[in-house]
Amino acid sequence: MVTIKDVSKLAGVSVATVSRALNESGYVSEKSRQKVEAAIKELGFYPNEVARTLYHKKSKMIGLLVPDLSNPYFTALASGAEDALSERGYGLLLGNVQDSSDKISTYVRNFEQNNIAGLLSALPIEAEVIRSMPVVNLDRVSNRDKYIVHADDYQGGQIAGATIAARNPGQLIVMVGPQELQTAKDRLDGTLSILDQKGITYSLFETDSYQVKGATEVVEDLFKQYPHMDSVIATNDIYGALIIQAALKRGIAVPDKLQVLGYDNSSFGSLVYPALSTVNQPAYDIGYLAAVLLVNRIEGKKIAKEQIKLPVNLVLRNSLREKVKNNE
Repeated sequence: MVTIKDVSKLAGVSVATVSRALNESGYVSEKSRQKVEAAIKELGFYPNEVARTLYHKKSKMIGLLVPDLSNPYFTALASGAEDALSERGYGLLLGNVQDSSDKISTYVRNFEQNNIAGLLSALPIEAEVIRSMPVVNLDRVSNRDKYIVHADDYQGGQIAGATIAARNPGQLIVMVGPQELQTAKDRLDGTLSILDQKGITYSLFETDSYQVKGATEVVEDLFKQYPHMDSVIATNDIYGALIIQAALKRGIAVPDKLQVLGYDNSSFGSLVYPALSTVNQPAYDIGYLAAVLLVNRIEGKKIAKEQIKLPVNLVLRNSLREKVKNNE
């Protein structure tokens, strides 16, 4: 195994100089630093991150809490965060909470024990849970959070409402996301603002989770309650895709007899036939920008904007009917 002494010998500098270069502690000339870096590269030397953590009292690791990794939306979000952190010399520790408050506390405690430099959280988290590290909230944010990166959910709801309203909705079902989440409330408010403005009648179908687990049963309940529905605004692409599958099993033609609009623009939407039209949330960008914001906080850099709201847009595929002519 390559050691710091091997690096010192090849670089022609003292062990102390190598240590200072690695830990960025004390003066090291540019010439010596270049020699150390060249030796490290040639030998394939990787510093002990645990030892580095003990020296600095913090690591180059970032924690990320996500509600459900089986949802491809959060996979894309985590990918964006990981890319941004990797570019800046940080690693990522992932916590798949699965909407469990007990798991949140467990992961946070483990993160603190590992001296992580900061935390990204894609779900609401109480301030008192986090005392020892900077935090940036992303996606599922609340009005209380100071540093946040998220999509414009109200705008997304408006897009969903206007899209269905323009396509002869008939018996319209609006699926309602978990109302303890501010993002779900904003999305619903946006949708209903358009439908009410246009005088379109609708029924609300409440769900208590965005998770993949249990989604099939929820969709079965939807068809039992509304067997003759004409249009559905789904809370996410998981539900949207499952509704299309369930409709086709029942011999219901999509979109002629039932049109469906999803939300997120995750991989689920493009895997079903007909492909699911959806409201695109920039999951990768949310993760990436949140990670950049957190690193800037950790490194004491100037923060240009503490709260970042990203626009959303409609992705038209094949699960919606054509717009009614002259429909405004």
